[in-house]
Amino acid sequence: MSTLNSSSGHIYCLALQPICDLHLRHVADELLYRSSINSASAVIHDPIEATARVCNVAFYEAGIQALCGNRKLFFNAPRDWLLNPDLLPPDTDQVVIEVLEEVEGDQEVMDALHQIKALGYKLALDDFVLNEKTRPLLDLADIIKLDILHGLPEPEDLQIYKQKGLTLLAERVEDHDVFERCKALGFTLFQGYFYAKPVIDNTTAIKRGGNHGAQLQLLGELQKTDIDFDVLENFLAQDPQLCIRLLKMINSPRYRRVNTITSIRQALMLLGVKRLKTLVMTLVLANDDPMNMLLLPETLTRAAMCEHLARDYKEDPDSAFMAGLLSMASIMLNEPLESLCQQLPLSLSVKSALLEQEGQLGKILKLVMAFEQARLNRVNHQGVAKLNRCYLESRVWASELLTGISDDI
Repeated sequence: MSTLNSSSGHIYCLALQPICDLHLRHVADELLYRSSINSASAVIHDPIEATARVCNVAFYEAGIQALCGNRKLFFNAPRDWLLNPDLLPPDTDQVVIEVLEEVEGDQEVMDALHQIKALGYKLALDDFVLNEKTRPLLDLADIIKLDILHGLPEPEDLQIYKQKGLTLLAERVEDHDVFERCKALGFTLFQGYFYAKPVIDNTTAIKRGGNHGAQLQLLGELQKTDIDFDVLENFLAQDPQLCIRLLKMINSPRYRRVNTITSIRQALMLLGVKRLKTLVMTLVLANDDPMNMLLLPETLTRAAMCEHLARDYKEDPDSAFMAGLLSMASIMLNEPLESLCQQLPLSLSVKSALLEQEGQLGKILKLVMAFEQARLNRVNHQGVAKLNRCYLESRVWASELLTGISDDI
């Protein structure tokens, strides 16, 4: 999540929320923004100003490719933006324009949407409610987003959407049972926090028979200041599929190596401990679980933000990165955080940060988590601007790292 200042004194927060398909593959992101006044939903006093600032950060400062790779990006456009297509973001083949729920299908809007479609954008109807005033919008839409938090849509409405060939996207899917029910109704895209519950539903994971004990020992070895590469290689050898994933990542175009790396020992020697640690931990956390893949961008971005901020607190950046990374590991590894802290040789400062959010590392982790939740009403504008830059750098780094892993898992 990135945070934006407005000239009127409000602080706006920008977030990227994953959208997945039937197989839990991360296929798109929605650009969300809200005021950071302890609000979980949008509180936008000037939607035109907020949209302009969000557009500037996402499309011109960071760039869509850096933020979300080749995935589609859903962009909320107020009515006034729809009526002035010159304001719309670039990347017409990658951006999906969301027509907000308060927009009706009057002639002025319909003429504007025809022009937007002619430019190459796809259209999604956000939080759509079918009535006589909104029905004309169906003729130009590609995707229809339905909020199912308070109940599933009427069968007759669904039939109309299907007859028009619209892609159905279920919004606010909060648990796995609802996800399965929506699949059965014909939804093919999903958005919500069902994949980020405290205990992952293991029926959705693709089990590869990984050696969980060896993985925890491997993570423990990587935390030591004086790593024994013979021991490290031995732990890796106990999980052959993890070795294969690691080699595939290292040999991906992202690393642009002249010579192909063919052995784990060669990888250990050439990569260096810090980069190896990041790659191995990313692969262990992913664990061939599609839900974990949906959580990885947020997890890695959090870890990188903690690492960046540690320098201001005169803390060890590596310890801060570890605290950020492990703060979500209990969800991804389906292991209580207390148990992980007992099994891994973590410093007292990292353990205190993880379990009580105490100490300097705890302050850093708490600040980053507040940033993610748009709870920054006590942070001044200078601090917000710094967090914004930190987020953008961290998100770009996480996206680049995942470029080498997403296709192989």
